[in-house]
Amino acid sequence: MSDYSKVERLALCDLFDQVGPDQPTLCDGWTTHDLAVHLYVREADLLAGPGIMIPSLADTTERRMAQAKAKFSFTEVVDKVRNGPPTFSIYSFPKLGHNLNTTEYFIHHEDVRRAVEGFTVRELPAEQQQALWRAVKVGAKTMTRKAPTGLVLRLPDGTESVARKPTEQGSVTVTGEPAELMLFCFGRQAVAQVELDGDSTAVERLRSASFGI
Repeated sequence: MSDYSKVERLALCDLFDQVGPDQPTLCDGWTTHDLAVHLYVREADLLAGPGIMIPSLADTTERRMAQAKAKFSFTEVVDKVRNGPPTFSIYSFPKLGHNLNTTEYFIHHEDVRRAVEGFTVRELPAEQQQALWRAVKVGAKTMTRKAPTGLVLRLPDGTESVARKPTEQGSVTVTGEPAELMLFCFGRQAVAQVELDGDSTAVERLRSASFGI
């Protein structure tokens, strides 16, 4: 089985090299330089990592990111990300790092690709789509827990997974390839190539909802 977390890591770093440090991304307010720094400190800075997941520690993460951005050039940061996590990082353990990064690097690769008009949808290997499907079935339950409606994820072949049970505002079925469902559930609704079925009001509320931890 291919390590698609590494495949996406290397492809994203190559894209960073192509577009430079100042291109906007889908991460609100972040340029490609900011995104590269985020990926670096996430894996290499023990003080910065917790604040990515814990809001009360976010100020520390932002400060550490600013320090790293001032210390290293964009090219240096990209090279650090390309070379992978340091040995002391939890992300250096092959199985754990693979599981944690399969989603992370796919999402952020698309954050750069789809931030520009006229982006194309990549045709991913079936094996990678299957890995993303497994990941989104688990991750969506957390990422969409604040969704205003229920949420059913459906593949084009009809396979379904309930991410969130119906609420008083009903439920919406979102259909697409695993990669597109992943983007939708991780807050990239505007660029995810999916179909939404349900009451029109519920659909619009879900489409504009803010997902996240």
